Amino acid sequence: MEDYKTSTSVTVIVPVRNGEQTIRQLLESLQKLDYDRNKVEVIVVDGNSTDKTREIVKKFPVKLVIEEKKGLNLARNVGIKCSNGEIVAFTDSDCIVPPNWITKIVENFKDPKVSCVGGSAKALDSDFVSQYADNSIVRLMPFFTKREELEKVKPFFRHPAGCNMAFRRKVAEEVGYFDENIEYGFDEVEFADRVCRAGYKMVLDPDVVVWHKHRSTLKEFLKQNFQYGKGSGLVFKMNRLKDAVSKWSFLSIMGFISWLVIVGSLTFLTFTSTSSLFPWLLFGFTGLPLIILATVYAYRALHNKRFARIVVYPFIDLFRVLSFCFGQLSQLFKKTRKQTT
Repeated sequence: MEDYKTSTSVTVIVPVRNGEQTIRQLLESLQKLDYDRNKVEVIVVDGNSTDKTREIVKKFPVKLVIEEKKGLNLARNVGIKCSNGEIVAFTDSDCIVPPNWITKIVENFKDPKVSCVGGSAKALDSDFVSQYADNSIVRLMPFFTKREELEKVKPFFRHPAGCNMAFRRKVAEEVGYFDENIEYGFDEVEFADRVCRAGYKMVLDPDVVVWHKHRSTLKEFLKQNFQYGKGSGLVFKMNRLKDAVSKWSFLSIMGFISWLVIVGSLTFLTFTSTSSLFPWLLFGFTGLPLIILATVYAYRALHNKRFARIVVYPFIDLFRVLSFCFGQLSQLFKKTRKQTT
């Protein structure tokens, strides 16, 4: 293991645009890695920032690549093409990594069949929205409690987070890089799915951790979930049930449309019919889910003493799901913009 760790070169790729508020902290944390410094290359791909991002980056011993075009996946692909490491690791400009981040990543690549490694992303701040993102029933970002080796991407966050993932560079080149048509959300999931379908294994390791600066306001948070929904809808439009990600997206879209039709119909019948059955059915499809969510949070409150979450979190859950699903629907009616890598 030690021979493998000391002989493996790693490129850390950081896409950024207007990240002057956070990128200094990230680059400072990357200078504290416990891995052999001669084996680590850091590439910051700047997507035409208009603030002081470049000035800050130039103060650190990293490679700065200027990319005039915008796009997260475009920046990732530019980074891969400029990289020299056997392993390419990705994080975001609003993250902080621990000293053992690269060491823990590389340990998982000892198996030659492993070509994708993902880790957990925890909230960097303690504000209300960040704590919700980490403690809701469905977390904003993947969080793993046990190490898993998988041969395919699975639902319920059993996939890497874009701010904490790594791949073998040759495999990234083999499967065709990140899809630049996906502007926001599900891009890393779609890419990891292609890696697995090419015959490689994926490892999800709870010891591979980064701290991420989540959105600080509820408005920004819901907008982020709307964007994630757009990414999910776009993957479905492009792949049409040809992979696991588009199949999940299809099921989610159809489930939401079915729910809208049922709730709409029951609402109409509640106000136009004299039967007492329809109001109860309407409550079953609207209020009952909130009660179930509140019950789960009440059970958790017995341990964490966070009783306010019993009332507040279910409603945020509801608006979050609606934001995501409306994002999916909006993407279905949007013309797909084609790009070339």
